[in-house]
Amino acid sequence: MKDNMGNLKALKGALVFAQSGGPTSVINASAAGVFIEGLKSKNITAVYGAAHGIKGILNEELYDIGKESKKELEALKYTPSSALGSVRYKLKDADVDDTDYKRLLEVFKKYNIRYFFYNGGNDSMDTCNKISKYVVKSGYEMNVIGVPKTIDNDLYGTDHCPGFGSAAKYIATTVMEINLDAKVYDTPMVCIIEAMGRNAGWLTASSALAGVKGLGPDLIYLPEVPFNVDKFVDDVKKVCEKNNNKCIAVVSEGIHDENGELICEKLGQAGAKDSFGHAQLGGVAAQLASLIKEKTGFKTRGIELSLMQRCGAHAASQTDIEETFEAGKQAVRAALRGVSDKMVCYARKPGDKYVCEYTLVPLELAANTEKTVPKEWIINDGTYVSDEFIEYALPLIQGETKMQKEDGLPRFAKLKKVLVKK
Repeated sequence: MKDNMGNLKALKGALVFAQSGGPTSVINASAAGVFIEGLKSKNITAVYGAAHGIKGILNEELYDIGKESKKELEALKYTPSSALGSVRYKLKDADVDDTDYKRLLEVFKKYNIRYFFYNGGNDSMDTCNKISKYVVKSGYEMNVIGVPKTIDNDLYGTDHCPGFGSAAKYIATTVMEINLDAKVYDTPMVCIIEAMGRNAGWLTASSALAGVKGLGPDLIYLPEVPFNVDKFVDDVKKVCEKNNNKCIAVVSEGIHDENGELICEKLGQAGAKDSFGHAQLGGVAAQLASLIKEKTGFKTRGIELSLMQRCGAHAASQTDIEETFEAGKQAVRAALRGVSDKMVCYARKPGDKYVCEYTLVPLELAANTEKTVPKEWIINDGTYVSDEFIEYALPLIQGETKMQKEDGLPRFAKLKKVLVKK
C-alpha cells in the first residue's frame, strides 16, 4: 500500500497467515518464520493463523498465535504437514461471483487485519493475487504477500521452492535403499518407482542424485517429454540385457503420451478431479510394473512414494528448513516495508559456493506461470537427466535435520490452537 505521496508504507493492524494445497515436510518452517517475526513487530497488533486456509477466514476460524509458546513455534520448523490445516478451495473471479470476496473483506475489517500471508503453490498464489487485487479495488489497506511452498518445485521466479530440497533428499535416499534391496537375489527384478509431479519432473529427476553415490536408477521419465509405452518396454529390456536382468526406473505420476493423455488413465481408467479441476494422479508405477511382468515374465514391483516423499521430516534437508524459515521472516519484513501483491522468492548468488538470497516477484506471474525442468537437462533419449541438474539440486539437500526426539521418536509441535472470539 502507498501513502498520498505514492510512498510504500507500513500499516498498523493484525496479521493472518493461512496454508493451502498439499503439505510438505517443511511448510511449517515458513509458518514459524511468519509467526515469530510477526510477534516481534510493534505495527502488528495480533497474529492469527487461519484454520484450513482461506476457508478459515471465510468461517472466522482464527487461532490466536500469541497464545502459543515460543518453544512450540520453534518446533514447527521440524514438524511436517500443515499445522493449521490445509484446503483446496478455488475462488471464482470476483467479476463472476464476488460473494467470497465480500465475506473476506468483512472478516478483514472486523479483525482489523492489515497483513495477509498465503502459503502454497501455483493455485494458492492465484488465490493470493485475487484477494490482493480485490482489496485494492475496494479501497481497503492491506499488504498481501505470498509465501511459496511446493515440493513440485514449479513456481515461477524462484530458483527453487521451499519443500523441494527435503523431498528430493527423501527420494534420492529411498532410491539408494531400494537399489540395494532389489538386487540381492540372483533372479530377475524390475522396480518401477513413482514420484509426484503433474507437469514438472523436478522430483522424479531428483532420483538421479542417488547416482552420485553409485546407486541411482537406470531410467528416469519426466512429464516434460512425451511417454511411449512400447519404447518404455524396450528401454527396460535393454537395461535388463546389460544388467543381469535387473532394472530400476523412476517415473513421474504425470507422464503422458504425445497427445497429452495421462499414462495412468491410458493404462487404467479415468480418475476423479480435484476442486481445481486437476486429474487425481497415482498408480502409474503399478500399471507399468504389471505391463513389464506381462511382457517379460520377470518379477516386478511398482512402488508409489505417495505421501511419504512430502511428509518425511525425519529425512529433511536442514538447508531447506533454514531457507523456508527465513522465507517466512522475509515475507513479514517485506509487508512491514509496505510491499504488497508479491511472492517471496529464492535467488542463487553467482559463484562456486551455494548461497541463497531472497527477492520478490509479482503474484500474478507466480500464479500463472509454471516452471518445468529445462529440456536441455533431459538426456539419453528422454530417459535420464544431465550433470547440470545434479549441480543444481545437490546443494539443496545438504544438512541433517536438527529435529528433537523423545523416546527415539520425533517431537513435533503441539499447538493449543486457541480460537479468537470477537
